[in-house]
Amino acid sequence: MGPHPAVAAIRLAVRRVLHDILTDDSRHCRTTGERTGGRIGVRLARPAGSLSEAPEIPEQNPNERPPSPLVLVACSGGADSMALASALAFEAPKLGIRAGGITVDHGLQPGSDLRAEEVVLRLRELGLDPVESITVTVGRDGGPEAAARDARYAALDAALERHGGAAILLGHTRDDQAETVLLGLARGSGIRSLSGMAEVSGAGGRYRRPFLQLDRQTARKACMVQSLPVWDDPHNTDPAYTRSRLRHEGLPALEKALGKGVVEALARTAQLSRDDADALDTWASQAEASVRDAAGLLECAKLYALPPAVRRRILRRAAIEAGAPAGSLFARHIEEVDRLITGWRGQGAINLPGKVVAQRQGGRLVIRQG
Repeated sequence: MGPHPAVAAIRLAVRRVLHDILTDDSRHCRTTGERTGGRIGVRLARPAGSLSEAPEIPEQNPNERPPSPLVLVACSGGADSMALASALAFEAPKLGIRAGGITVDHGLQPGSDLRAEEVVLRLRELGLDPVESITVTVGRDGGPEAAARDARYAALDAALERHGGAAILLGHTRDDQAETVLLGLARGSGIRSLSGMAEVSGAGGRYRRPFLQLDRQTARKACMVQSLPVWDDPHNTDPAYTRSRLRHEGLPALEKALGKGVVEALARTAQLSRDDADALDTWASQAEASVRDAAGLLECAKLYALPPAVRRRILRRAAIEAGAPAGSLFARHIEEVDRLITGWRGQGAINLPGKVVAQRQGGRLVIRQG
């Protein structure tokens, strides 16, 4: 008799991602081997916080197999990430992959350090190694949720480098994806904001999300049938947090008004939006060179001839390159800059986040630090 359907589903999702990681790792080894004249290159991570040059790549006998890749799971102790950890612990050894775990203590709740210690014990009981708890300091930029997320990803990035890992698995589910799409819709930030979370993201594709096609109940059921203890974060039910209100009030209201299937439809919208956004980004990247003069300045007449979706992507990229923080650059900012091209009436400079200024001068659009 096989495993429970929920357990089988989470294991299959993880197995697929691990196969992808192995494929990427073998490509990297082949490429490194070619660059070193046939010798196999081993990736070594720099110590966290080090600004020194990367260590030299040691030579190996080409007949020797490179060390198996290390995959880490980010685990809060909740049902989604515990289910992910259990599936990783089961599937990784069968593929010759080393598996470890990281839990991040945000220090935002009393006893969070004890909770982190419990998660470490549970991960070790699953057979994961290495396992580490990292304590972070959460700032205030962008609000509590964004600040906690920034601190968490910074800690995960450092852990991956420190352990020389190939990837980190994240337990975001289809329900999380639906919530992310709705939050993007509320911000009115365009199609990229509606594309939600990518299955592969981060520098070098380091973050992988195996569960984006699975619902939250499947992960919780998998934990229950495996007798895995889980921790329910009280912040997930705290109405002070936007995502919590959306989860417990917004989505149920939508399902009541529109019927079941809202979560699946939103997740499908995310994928379709991502495909469209990727295509437009590629178009904008290819078109950018054709709208710059010999000095590299953007020519307004040539920008005007482009479709708005392509033109605004070029403007956004130019603003970010000039120093505008991507997270603070909203659609309304780009629309104001766009009017310097499409609605030119002699208006003055447009002030953008990061002390960046955009202004029209002699048929050219100049975007620079003010």
